Amino acid sequence: MSAEVWGRVDDYIVDRLVDEDAALADALKANAAGGLRPIDVSAAQGKFLHLLVRMSGARRILEIGTLGAYSTIWMGKALPAGGSIVTLEYEPHHAEVARRNIARAGFSGRIEVRVGAAAETLPVLAAEQPEPFDFVFIDADKPSNTVYLDWAIKLGRPGTVIVLDNVVRDGEVANAESRDPNVLGSRGAFELIAANPRLSATALQTVGAKGYDGFAVMILD
Repeated sequence: MSAEVWGRVDDYIVDRLVDEDAALADALKANAAGGLRPIDVSAAQGKFLHLLVRMSGARRILEIGTLGAYSTIWMGKALPAGGSIVTLEYEPHHAEVARRNIARAGFSGRIEVRVGAAAETLPVLAAEQPEPFDFVFIDADKPSNTVYLDWAIKLGRPGTVIVLDNVVRDGEVANAESRDPNVLGSRGAFELIAANPRLSATALQTVGAKGYDGFAVMILD
């Protein structure tokens, strides 16, 4: 199987099953115009996040890694009335592009973008003693995966769903000899999850327009 086949199947899935509306398409265009790297989740993956939010009944979502808010908007479209998202972004320029995309999608009052290194903004968020988050999506710098998972657990509650993206790394996650910081971040996340009795988890390999990777999904007990 080749990346060309994966991409063709992704196109088929999106054409038949994924309702990417104008706000989402415009967000991708604005990201490109703003010079953001095209590393957003795919449309099929965005719809998957959307469905997970609906399935879990999440009302409060924490996202670590905003980029241009494409995934954020997908999740925002799944929120019930009164639901909200806090999303954390390191790069000020990315955050500004994201805020414009969020406003264009009609979510300005329901999605808050916080700027700064998540390892620094997460303790600030925790100090505010927010209500627990029902759903956490982690898609930020991979070497910090364990830091973000720790905070997801602290800021969650029994039943919180946590999704960690890009954990397979072209299959290199199974390579114990790898010195790639991103691979080490994935392996560290697997070790943390396996050692924490409060996490019930699995991971799925994925192929598609974004290549060969995968995600871990877990529930906090």
